[in-house]
Amino acid sequence: FYKKSYDSPSEEAHRKQIWLNNREFVLIHNILADLGFKSYHLGMTYFADMENEEYKHLISQGCLGSLNASLPHNGSSFLRLPEDIDLPDTVDWREKGYVTDVKDQKKCGSCWAFSATGALEGQNFRKTRKLVSLSEQQLVDCSRSFGNHGCQGGFSYQAFHYIIYNGGIDTEASYPYEAKDGLCRYNPSAIGAKCTSYVHVSNSDEAALKSAVATFGPISVSIDASHQSFQLYHSGLYDEPACSSTRLGHAVLVVGYGTLTGHDYWLVKNSWGLGWGEMGYIKMSRNKYNQCGIATRGICPLV
Repeated sequence: FYKKSYDSPSEEAHRKQIWLNNREFVLIHNILADLGFKSYHLGMTYFADMENEEYKHLISQGCLGSLNASLPHNGSSFLRLPEDIDLPDTVDWREKGYVTDVKDQKKCGSCWAFSATGALEGQNFRKTRKLVSLSEQQLVDCSRSFGNHGCQGGFSYQAFHYIIYNGGIDTEASYPYEAKDGLCRYNPSAIGAKCTSYVHVSNSDEAALKSAVATFGPISVSIDASHQSFQLYHSGLYDEPACSSTRLGHAVLVVGYGTLTGHDYWLVKNSWGLGWGEMGYIKMSRNKYNQCGIATRGICPLV
């Protein structure tokens, strides 16, 4: 399914054994899920031929590098929303046209770029009513002087700094994704969106994140995605008690929220292609003490 090829027969045998070990883990977990003891199912994802340590290294090689929750907020304001407004019980910005197709960062630690473009694509649609896919490759290639490191990691707020300073970001069509570091080829005549500023929308406060998602649109967030359960997630409501709310190694996009059989969830767009999760998405636990740090660092660009 993933058409993987290996360098040698011994490497292939090694990978097959890891795959079989992971398959056993998946089968046991899914029996528990079928019996109602787990709220989600696992599957043989792209990462199924990797041990968890190797997977952790791959997804955190860069991406957010060594982000901890106490990063400086660079003077940008926190979003304050009135507390007495009625928020809908369910939000899914895909239904309103705010969200582009699921993308695939491949073997490049550029999750921060996908999280940033996703949030900006939503805000740009909110303003213009046109959904334009934006260039992650431009962020990978061009935002190094703003503290990002291309495929070795970065932060979405630094991507927004760059877009503000640069005067815009090109369309995906004009500057397509290559999953590797390259020279900056920004073309001012191919701008797909601009960004004037950004705000932090939540400081480990899930109620504030809910308010921001309902009021503004998709929000860039950072999470702990290091566990085997995330590596092999297939469907259902992800619930990982071992998840950290401060060790955040992966950036994603919250595109909505809701409740499933009495359990609250966040609807999250990942950047690992359609073969992972629910066609590239995951439902993550909501109102469970900020599980996986989903509300620790929410960021929304302004256009």
